[in-house]
Amino acid sequence: MVTKRPTEKSTKVEILSAFDELLKQKKALEEQLLAKPVEPASQSNAKTSNGKTNGKATPELTIAPQQKMETIITGLNQLQLGFGGAISDLSEKLTLEVLKLQELRQAVVEEAQQLETLHNLQAEDCTVEALIQQYEDSSKTFSEERRQRQETLNQEITQARKAWAKEQEEHRRSIKERNETLTKTQRRDGEEYTYTLNLERKLSNDEYEQEKTRLYRELEELQQTQQKQWAEREKTVRDRETQFAELKAKVEAIPKELEAAVKRAKEEGKGIANQQAKVKADLMAKEIEGQKRTYELRIQSLLETIQAQETRIQALSNQLDGALKQVQDLAVKAIEGSASVSSFNAVKEIALEQAKNQNKVK
Repeated sequence: MVTKRPTEKSTKVEILSAFDELLKQKKALEEQLLAKPVEPASQSNAKTSNGKTNGKATPELTIAPQQKMETIITGLNQLQLGFGGAISDLSEKLTLEVLKLQELRQAVVEEAQQLETLHNLQAEDCTVEALIQQYEDSSKTFSEERRQRQETLNQEITQARKAWAKEQEEHRRSIKERNETLTKTQRRDGEEYTYTLNLERKLSNDEYEQEKTRLYRELEELQQTQQKQWAEREKTVRDRETQFAELKAKVEAIPKELEAAVKRAKEEGKGIANQQAKVKADLMAKEIEGQKRTYELRIQSLLETIQAQETRIQALSNQLDGALKQVQDLAVKAIEGSASVSSFNAVKEIALEQAKNQNKVK
């Protein structure tokens, strides 16, 4: 059997075991070497006595021991080479192990000194075998503790799984209860929302009716105010037309008055000198001509004012018709329900804007 060659990772026990195995193999080979020479001699004597009867078998008997001897010698040489290499490696390993052992002993001494310093303890001398035995005992203790911890861990895992299953069941039950409560709450909230929405719609409708009534009232008041303003403007226009007619009549009467004045001046100047009569007539004619020019300018201004007023009245009438049409359209939309309170506000703004424009014109 070939002994396993130690490696750098081999432990001390493995190295010693390999060394013991090599010693056993060496002893076995030495015993074989001591036993082999005797056996060929006895066999040769027996075969020599037998060779007298059979002369051809004698050479074969003498050749076989020689071959075995050569084989054994070759094996011994190989074994010696392997044994020498193994011994060399083993020596190196043992040297390293001795160094490690010294380091360990030094570390043990230092640790003992530290323990003695820290805890006032004294460590007894121990051998490597005792340390190995202590290590094996510790390993067994650790294995037992690991087994116990594994069992405890398995029990804890089993209990945790049971607790988790129980927790999942409670979680499912709580989710079910929560969903039922949520469904009830949503149903109740839906009913409350529907009730609140209907109430708000009713209140909105009431407010809508009130706002519509108020808007119609404001529109009616605005229309009355505009009609009153239009009546006042029409009265102003009529007064100006009357004034224009009076001025026109005065202008038309100026030639007759001039003629009458001239005639009256002529009659009055019969007893006065012709020169004085002429001067007086000229002065009167110039005065009458100035008055005529003044009246004509006033008539022209009044005509322009009347024309501008008529144009403005026509524009305002068109704006009023458009505003009334917008108001009627918005009011119809509001009544039909397609417009909201903003429609009334828009109507209100339009009406107020129209009123402001009317006041500015006035």
